Amino acid sequence: MNKCMERLFNGLVKENPTFVLMLGMCPTLAVTTSAMNGLGMGLTTTVVLIMSNLIISLLRKVIPDKVRIPAYIVIIASFVTLVELLLEGFIPTLYSALGIYIPLIVVNCIILGRAESYASKNSPVASAFDGIGMGLGFTVGLTSIGMVREILGVGQIFGIQILPSSYEGMTIFILAPGAFFVLAALTALQNKVRNSKGKPKAVGCSEGCGACQNTSCLGKEQTKEAK
Repeated sequence: MNKCMERLFNGLVKENPTFVLMLGMCPTLAVTTSAMNGLGMGLTTTVVLIMSNLIISLLRKVIPDKVRIPAYIVIIASFVTLVELLLEGFIPTLYSALGIYIPLIVVNCIILGRAESYASKNSPVASAFDGIGMGLGFTVGLTSIGMVREILGVGQIFGIQILPSSYEGMTIFILAPGAFFVLAALTALQNKVRNSKGKPKAVGCSEGCGACQNTSCLGKEQTKEAK
């Protein structure tokens, strides 16, 4: 159970696909014009991640090493096709909004990367939780970007007006450049939060040892002794 929780934390925080690994940038920048689109793409990718990780892990001893990549792609493409048909049949508005980016999930480097680096080497349960963690991390990233862009662009969240009707949205945030600005700002904020934690300050220093450029500083030794 501890390993499963570790995989969830890894995907959500430690190795978040959007803000840490910077993977899947194509859908991240293209479909996050609204929070709903970001949530839909994130959850769709999560389903494919979980199922593909699970199946690849179950077949890891059966798939020949020389053809493992084509085999992974076939498995991933099968689940993407299934999810695409379900979206088209039951959520046509979301299907129309995401458009070509649904079939492009097949070549999303997050899914193939987790299949190669984790699912093919670990148990089915751990691989499924890895897919859940990475998928939720991707979903949180896309939804966060979509929320910021939607608020600044039209004053709404999930289509609900939260700013006064007199608010004139900043059009740039619902265009392509706005995606880059918001991604950069949220990534910088996330890095700031991560870097501010877990870095003890050395004796006589105003900054943590991780930010210190003085290679001859004895602060680290003094910090250890202080502990």
